[in-house]
Amino acid sequence: IVRDMDTNMYERQHGGDLEVGSYAHRPILMSPDDIPSIAESAQSPTELPFTDDDFDVQMEQALELVPEILRDERVGVRYAINGLLSLTPDGMPILGETPEVRGLWSVAAVWIKEAPGIARTVAEWMTHGTPDIDPHSSDIARFYDHHRVAAHVDARSAEGFNKTYGIVHPMEQWNSNRNVRLSPINTRQRELGAVFFEAAGWERPFWYGANESLLAEYGERVMPRAAEWESRWWSPIINAEHLAMRDRVGMVDLAAFAIFDATGPGATDYLQGLVVNQVDVKVGRVIYTPLLNAAGGIVADLTIIRLGRDHYRVVTGGGMGMRDKKWFIDHLPADGSVQVHDLTSALYTIGVWGPRARDLVQSVTSADLSNAAFPFGTARTVDIGGVRTLMSRISYVGELGWEIYAPMEQGLKLWDVLWAAGQPLGVVAVGIGVYAVTGRLEKGYRAHGNELELDFNLVEAGMARPSVKDADFVGKAAYLVQRASAPAAILCTLTIDDPTSASGVRRYMLGREPITTPDGGFLVDGRGRRSYATSAGSAPSIGKHVLMSYLPPEYAIEGTKLAVEYFGERYPVTVAIVGSRPIFDPENTRIRA
Repeated sequence: IVRDMDTNMYERQHGGDLEVGSYAHRPILMSPDDIPSIAESAQSPTELPFTDDDFDVQMEQALELVPEILRDERVGVRYAINGLLSLTPDGMPILGETPEVRGLWSVAAVWIKEAPGIARTVAEWMTHGTPDIDPHSSDIARFYDHHRVAAHVDARSAEGFNKTYGIVHPMEQWNSNRNVRLSPINTRQRELGAVFFEAAGWERPFWYGANESLLAEYGERVMPRAAEWESRWWSPIINAEHLAMRDRVGMVDLAAFAIFDATGPGATDYLQGLVVNQVDVKVGRVIYTPLLNAAGGIVADLTIIRLGRDHYRVVTGGGMGMRDKKWFIDHLPADGSVQVHDLTSALYTIGVWGPRARDLVQSVTSADLSNAAFPFGTARTVDIGGVRTLMSRISYVGELGWEIYAPMEQGLKLWDVLWAAGQPLGVVAVGIGVYAVTGRLEKGYRAHGNELELDFNLVEAGMARPSVKDADFVGKAAYLVQRASAPAAILCTLTIDDPTSASGVRRYMLGREPITTPDGGFLVDGRGRRSYATSAGSAPSIGKHVLMSYLPPEYAIEGTKLAVEYFGERYPVTVAIVGSRPIFDPENTRIRA
């Protein structure tokens, strides 16, 4: 296949013929109910009458690409059709057991070239629940209700059609059917010049234009980018917000969390049997824990807050929130002793982090927020400026602070109270560019879908704790075997030694690039997996661009010199950290201050 990415076309040899296909014309949507039956179709229900006007421009472009064939007068058009495609709102297949009906499985929107691998994966998934390939991005359970609305499906499928063979940037945003889920502080975000991206339907600030003044304050420490590709959907303001949070205090909108409660007399035993880490802890404790499948693959990672003897709150990422919810529901005990309640649209969350975070929140509450009274890893009910909140002392950016939960309808009030209190302290609104990228990477925090997938295990990820709880849980037997075995790969943090390209421009990787030896040899671990950058981004606090990657053990040695391949060039990298120790504040003194 020759894919002409600039014109959204492909040319493919088929026997003695040349097929020419276009994805550049207008989207022609067809309802499934309107697809003709086999009896009504001359050839196939998926082969509809050709519309010449939709192909004229692309035919001219094909003539330019392969003139030796297409301009030969002996060559004619043998067959022309409009072929039906199954397109979805996010461009991915729809696989897995449906959330609505136990035992009803979907294998839809699959292209023929992927069909054999998907058939094997779904067969493994159906029979023993442990597919070799991680299907989470195609799991039918990933969809929220707003994804299922016909207007959304039509809009995204139409937009996605023209991107099928196009050049799509990793951070490129959907334009259709936006502003579906808005934070209660959306008006404040717009006043601050937020640049939004969409996640699970939520409009999330990537950075805030109002923070442009920070660029002069931090100068070259914002690590400006000159290359156009990696500058798309990025701004040096992200790194300036990062540095201001590290110096003072930042506030992060976290409305996109998926939140649900597990309650009932069997709640403790239920969660003990489901998650890796200990949940039978004191009321008020916050538990960070992975979930495994029976083969020991990593299904998810999330936090659980014990709110009462029979009451736990689960907080997970918005992107896979509904998939995680299905996992919890699927494992509910049959005796009805536990219920799961979805609170995603009922609760709003603000993150307040930085060395002045305690000063900020303490100024608007009478509660004792000292380290002795409110240690790391605990949660308490705290009244803040007339709003009753649940404060959880945890951090995804490696700073002193809290996730603060309140009723959704009181979210604006909570933000305004905290924002006003933070003005004397130099508070900054901080976008998800810091929360999900720079702050996370500096601390070596793993992210589901990047470092954490079924392809890897907790030992390889550097997340195996010194001991394993006595209670049985899903995946425990496999996990014990993994702990007793030498890892096939080890997750490491690497720093870019010199990002200067052959043209003299500094380049910054975006993730998913291959890690190689200095001379370009691929790294392959004991399970036949090649090493690649699972995450990439700036680490402004140390002035480096960093990568995370699973490396074969013989290369997972601090100080090892390797390379990362990017746009056909190799850039020198060094293994800076082996395992989970942070590259910034390695003793975690800031988070526990």
